[in-house]
Amino acid sequence: MYQIRVQGKLDERWSEWFNCMMIASESGITTLTGAVADQAALRSILTRIWDLNLTLISVTRTEMDPKQEGSRSSE
Repeated sequence: MYQIRVQGKLDERWSEWFNCMMIASESGITTLTGAVADQAALRSILTRIWDLNLTLISVTRTEMDPKQEGSRSSE
């Protein structure tokens, strides 16, 4: 799981373009949260942020919430 914060506002319509990450915006900061398969997938997301000329604030690797992990395995 990763949490990526950028300056600027993106809405949920961008979710699919960012590998179906959850997107939340507040006070001019957008947070993308979701599972990233590997370093190549992370690089792809960061490249898309670059392509949109968004300012990267942070990239944080987080632990997967056990509730989300259970729902993923049942898909």
